[in-house]
Amino acid sequence: MMSATSTLAVTHFVTLADSFDKDKVTPGVLGFIVFAVIGGAVWLLMKSMNKQMKKVDFEESPEAPAASGGTEAAKGSAKRTSGKAQPKTG
Repeated sequence: MMSATSTLAVTHFVTLADSFDKDKVTPGVLGFIVFAVIGGAVWLLMKSMNKQMKKVDFEESPEAPAASGGTEAAKGSAKRTSGKAQPKTG
């Protein structure tokens, strides 16, 4: 059941809807406000992300030697540093 206030509001909006040109509808002020809020939120998130990324201290591990014997040495060191016992194959 609708109250008198809601009935009055609905009839007021119905008359406004008839006065609009149906071929020329724009987002208006509410659309601009929503777009501005979303833009501001994205700006704040990017600012926060940059602050967090500056805190990251990343150092690369040294590369393995490029010689043909270096690949076997790299495989052996990987087996030793994995921390798990690996069965011998072959």
